[in-house]
Amino acid sequence: MTIEKVRQYFNKFNMEDRVIEFDDSSATVSLAAERLGVNEDNIVKSLAFETKEGPILILMSGQSKVDNKKYKETFKTKAKMISPEDLVEKIGHVMGGVCPFCIKENVEVYLDQSLKKLDIMYPAAGTPSSAVRLNLEELEKYSNPRGWVDLNKEKK
Repeated sequence: MTIEKVRQYFNKFNMEDRVIEFDDSSATVSLAAERLGVNEDNIVKSLAFETKEGPILILMSGQSKVDNKKYKETFKTKAKMISPEDLVEKIGHVMGGVCPFCIKENVEVYLDQSLKKLDIMYPAAGTPSSAVRLNLEELEKYSNPRGWVDLNKEKK
């Protein structure tokens, strides 16, 4: 999928102006935060996992990490990330551009509790040099999540 498809998606809601394209890569949390001039936590990570039921996306705040024990308790399986080579086929986006918009039909999206502390956040928009500016309510509405989860690893 491309940034154009994500723009078209947001065009339906008169929000295409929220989609941002960079000249350089924003494929990592630190690069995206630097390009946008925001804290790393304001970047939404879209983590792709394989489950018995099919591929899922977990959206988390930028500095959050998945707690494997919580993941296993929630999804009844060990956390197995989808390889970068399989992302387009299974999710619909390339590494660095994975987002919950314009994904394959069988992909379920989950929002992690770590996002609830943010007012404004920036998930990718389909390419490794893109983002879209959203608030929590908009992210929840336009990502069409299956539900909320608590997978964030507690900081020690």
